[in-house]
Amino acid sequence: MTALGLLYPGHSAEDDYPRIEQLLGSDIRVDLVHTEIGEDTHHVDALRALGSPEHLAAGIERLRLSGAEAVVLASTSASFVHGWEGARDQVRDLALAAGMPASATSFAFVRAVQEIGAQRVALAATYPEDVAALFAEFLGAAGVEVVAVRGAGVETAAEAARWGAEDVLRLARESDHPQAQAVLLPNTALHTAACVEELEAALGKPVLTANQVTVWEGLRLADRRVNAPRLGALFTREPIVQA
Repeated sequence: MTALGLLYPGHSAEDDYPRIEQLLGSDIRVDLVHTEIGEDTHHVDALRALGSPEHLAAGIERLRLSGAEAVVLASTSASFVHGWEGARDQVRDLALAAGMPASATSFAFVRAVQEIGAQRVALAATYPEDVAALFAEFLGAAGVEVVAVRGAGVETAAEAARWGAEDVLRLARESDHPQAQAVLLPNTALHTAACVEELEAALGKPVLTANQVTVWEGLRLADRRVNAPRLGALFTREPIVQA
């Protein structure tokens, strides 16, 4: 049994994780520990507070007692709003506090892009445009070329959680770019676990979503590979990146 620990702010799309656990179809346990969300807004100051040590401390202690082998901060924006260096310090401090390998969804996206062999991506973000631009900068600092950025202007996690598969597909289509080798859908408040296959079929290229890459990153930290095609190209043996 491999146990993954996720620090998840609030309760927006938490049901994605039991679904992913089921789709993995293996001896994987995904333990979700909820952290306080504070002010539910996609404003930069609030997002920085969301990923602060004070917000994460209680969750870290609960994960230490759960038997988790690795911990991932299951939030994209609470990480990348600190910039590349700040986010790296955040993950380092998380690992020290938890006493286990640690990461965050923002870094999960970077490593997932590398895993599928993509160099150019399109960013389909529910966030306001200024927050989406910060994620594009974060990806650029990691050497990922962002050829298109779209911010849908969603102001809260609660609003993102109300989006259905059709809304997600529309955003992905509108954000795609001919030069993009993959489309990225950040925001762990967005329900995507049930529609990754549909998204990839519609766009004809890999699609990386926040909850999907978060679990994949936890598995990577725990040195596990799982073949789960219903979770998209990231979880298959052969990437489907097109030139």
